[in-house]
Amino acid sequence: MRASSRFPLFLVLLLLPWGPAACTSGDQGATPDRAGGSGEVATWESRAERVTIYRDEWGIPHIYGPTDADAVFGLMYAQAEDDFPRIERNFLVSQGRLAEAEGESALWQDLRMQLFIDPEEMQAIYAESPVWLRDLMDAWADGLNFFLHTHPEVEPQVLTRFEPWMALTFSEGSIGGDIERVNLRQLEAFYGDPEAHRIAQGPPSAGTQPGQVAPAAPTRVASALLVPDPELEPTGSNGFAIAPENTRDGNALLLINPHTSFYFRHEAHVVSEEGLNVYGALTWGQFFVYQGFNATAGWMHTSSSVDNIDEFLETVVNRDGALHYVFGDEERPLRARDVTLRYRNDDGVLESRTFTTWRTHRGPVVRAADGRWVSVALMEEPMRALVQSWSRTKAANLAEYLEVMETHTNSSNNTLFADAEGNIAYLHSNFIPVRDPRFDYGDPVDGSDPATDWQGIHTLNESPNAINPGTGFAYCTNNWAYSSAGRDSPNRADFPAYMDTGSENPRGIHALRVLDGQRDFTLEGLRDAAYSPDLPAFDVMVPPLVAGWETLEEGDADRSRTAEAIQLLGAWDRRWSVSSVPTTLAVFWGTEILSRTQAEARSAGMDIYDYVATRTTPGERIDALVAAMDRLEDEFGDWRTPWGEVNRFQRLSGDIALRFDDEAHSIPVGFTSARWGSLASFGAAPRNGTHRWYGTSGNSFVAVVEFGDRVRALAVTAGGLHRDPDSPHFNDQAERYAAGDLRPIHFHREDVEAAAQTIYRPGDAR
Repeated sequence: MRASSRFPLFLVLLLLPWGPAACTSGDQGATPDRAGGSGEVATWESRAERVTIYRDEWGIPHIYGPTDADAVFGLMYAQAEDDFPRIERNFLVSQGRLAEAEGESALWQDLRMQLFIDPEEMQAIYAESPVWLRDLMDAWADGLNFFLHTHPEVEPQVLTRFEPWMALTFSEGSIGGDIERVNLRQLEAFYGDPEAHRIAQGPPSAGTQPGQVAPAAPTRVASALLVPDPELEPTGSNGFAIAPENTRDGNALLLINPHTSFYFRHEAHVVSEEGLNVYGALTWGQFFVYQGFNATAGWMHTSSSVDNIDEFLETVVNRDGALHYVFGDEERPLRARDVTLRYRNDDGVLESRTFTTWRTHRGPVVRAADGRWVSVALMEEPMRALVQSWSRTKAANLAEYLEVMETHTNSSNNTLFADAEGNIAYLHSNFIPVRDPRFDYGDPVDGSDPATDWQGIHTLNESPNAINPGTGFAYCTNNWAYSSAGRDSPNRADFPAYMDTGSENPRGIHALRVLDGQRDFTLEGLRDAAYSPDLPAFDVMVPPLVAGWETLEEGDADRSRTAEAIQLLGAWDRRWSVSSVPTTLAVFWGTEILSRTQAEARSAGMDIYDYVATRTTPGERIDALVAAMDRLEDEFGDWRTPWGEVNRFQRLSGDIALRFDDEAHSIPVGFTSARWGSLASFGAAPRNGTHRWYGTSGNSFVAVVEFGDRVRALAVTAGGLHRDPDSPHFNDQAERYAAGDLRPIHFHREDVEAAAQTIYRPGDAR
């Protein structure tokens, strides 16, 4: 595993492997039977007796136990009650076993995962983990296994039993982990074709002797790491932190607004007598609150555009039948490992396929390019990542949170933070490799040159943070760090380019509008700001459309066809609402013209919105408007269709693969895609042949938190907490979700008990 930077003392002590190493079983290809032995069941039942679960009026579980491990046991039991299939799927993905459920099409995704996640290594790490962490992992597995034991009607696809070490395979809660940036097509081309191995197995270039450095490939090799297409639906999140001086009541405020696929996270409250008292959103199957708050502090993660993954061109040579790679004046042996993957064939029978995989000291080989193999380096610290993910839930203030961040294993996220002491912060990505600035790491670098190796990890102080900025606010909308606190933001010139490879985005512009200069925020005011209806992208794009229309000749057919639409757009305040016809027109037109121009804008290296405004002709803009109007008439009967008739929330089943139906009940939603700068994000499109647009991503869990003498918070989740359509909590929050009407959170024990609709222990009949 890759070495990380210096640990703070309390984490060093936590990580000491006290006590005997626990034994564990778990051949990754053969999951043990779900039924526990009599002694094991007795242990589960004894622990269940120590745990109490309160379900409030929204079905939210509030879990209380004497120890942290007891609380984790109850948490996992409650999670499984709400949506076991999503838990199982996440851990099939995290272990590289999805093909056992979904068939051969998932084989390359599984191989990619197992290049980084070796089940035997995970079991060894588990055995070496500190006792307190093993206790949590044991309780995690016990809670899930006890659920399966007490719910024989639940039929897992693959995982009939959970082993404690499995928790290490999914120790960081992002929606898309770093591993997912490795290109599957390139991976399949390399490991699926034996000829790919022969490309690089000859000797180095002519004149190079063993022990000498083979020359780098003369051509510039494009990176195959998946870079998100800027015109696909934006993913990520919003986070705002407001300092006491900018609030009416002198209390710090925090907005928690992850933009994920719907139903991606669970909502829960977990309490123990060992200092745990945390509420928020957990990724299904994990035992730590990923985005949330405790009694005195809160944190919100937003996807970062930091460069923390690199590719290296390796010069591979065959020496007496053994493969080596050139590194300086050495020829180091490549590490080979056979990976056997199982997959379900069309008849439902499990078959297997074995791959010989390769790894350098940096990481696994993932593809070939111009006769050279390409290895990839990223953060590989599952145990430390799990330590950090858990430890931050108990951080009482900024100083303690920063101490936890010294672990440097929250790799792909920025953080917005606020606490009851009045501190706020924007904290940049927590895992940033130090690199030689002579090299351009945007493309694969020459791995035979030792100077291209990572040179440790940047410290917190070396990152573009904004801690207690003078503006009294900090935020992130997946834009760059250099506007995170308005005029008190970090200076881009002070940091290497790889610190943040992003730019400003329309949500960032919007955030500054609602944050800069506001001095009287309340909890409800922060909620309203999170649903501000401005659409800044159209501030850039619509005026040139209207102005261009004026230049068309009087007799132009398109001028006449679009006259009424142009009048509506010209008078529009560029704010969304369910009753707004201009919102519909603008979104359909914007979608059309962006699809026509995105390739040209990318080639020109321009912001897509500026490209539409300045590089397209009036005729091109009007032509796209005509196409948008025609589409609306074809699909809705009239281009004058209010936005709420198009943009809908619908939940018909608890299936992971969502389905939609124009004839079934749905709810109008005012907020739009984040691509137009809407802070409240709703990633909607026609689905499965529908005319209406149905959301599947964007606002998922939304919460606003105030840290006064007592923490106070409001929240809403997409649809409802439970996956079963027969549950009263399947869709009970849908109307509130669509309206941005956040409900009170029950955090204090007396409030939880007063709101409780059911009180039970794991295993009780319900």
